[in-house]
Amino acid sequence: MSVREQRAVIATGLITGLAIAASLTSCAAPEKDAKQAVLQIGAIPDQNPEKLNRLYGALSEELSEKLEVPVRYAPVSNYAAAVSAFRTGSLDLVWFGGLTGVQARLQTPGARVLAQRDIDVEFTSVFIANGASGLRPFTSADQLVELKGRRLAFGSESSTSGRLMPQYFMGENGVKPDDLAGGAPGFSGSHDATIAVVQSGAYEVGALNEQVWRSNVKDGRVDPDKVKVIWRTPPYVDYHWVVRPDLDARFGDGFTDNLQSTLLELSAETENGAAILELFGAERFIPAEDGDYVMIETVGRQLGKIR
Repeated sequence: MSVREQRAVIATGLITGLAIAASLTSCAAPEKDAKQAVLQIGAIPDQNPEKLNRLYGALSEELSEKLEVPVRYAPVSNYAAAVSAFRTGSLDLVWFGGLTGVQARLQTPGARVLAQRDIDVEFTSVFIANGASGLRPFTSADQLVELKGRRLAFGSESSTSGRLMPQYFMGENGVKPDDLAGGAPGFSGSHDATIAVVQSGAYEVGALNEQVWRSNVKDGRVDPDKVKVIWRTPPYVDYHWVVRPDLDARFGDGFTDNLQSTLLELSAETENGAAILELFGAERFIPAEDGDYVMIETVGRQLGKIR
């Protein structure tokens, strides 16, 4: 074989080798892309968007660092949209209220409750009243009958603390929605908005999440001369993290358990952890499970929010 022929054989071999290598690399690409799947997190829009963006932006960064996967917060327009996005897989991990969490799990077989805040074990709502309403703080639940004929605002129609449980306790004490002024309550859309419509006098009374109420008072967004608490509900279980059933298949075996551990390990002893927990209004996250929300499901069915 001549020198020229030998060089041609070598060149052909190199080209073939490079082609095989390129082919192998191409075949491996989908696996690499799969590992770069983005964990999409969301939450019911129960407060003003600016606060939610800060909260879930900070949490996304923390989860991304600890889990070593890209994490993105995707805002939704309302409570029903959060449930729908979770069901369709547009959101993987969602911070739900008690009712929306139950709705999401019923619509997404295999979905799992991961955690709740320490304050969610015994959560409460407050009824607030505009000073011009003439209403004074109630000393017992049976005084809720004084709400008959009043203009009352709930938050979202699917809010546990801003509608479901307040309406439940009203019903337990003889007050039906059609007993209110206009024959029905109003819906402000969020807890912050409920404070605003009562403080402005557009509504005489409102019901909302006590944690949000306290946060607004602390931040100076409540005028104590115009609005005050008139009644606090008995405690019930509320907010929680719910995760889709397919995350281990997408991110690797054990990912869901690692995600739960990361949430439970958030600590006020670290700068990021302290900032996140403060925004959540909690000292820590604690384990939670589906069975914790049986009462919420029962009340949801009773009031026609779960069918």
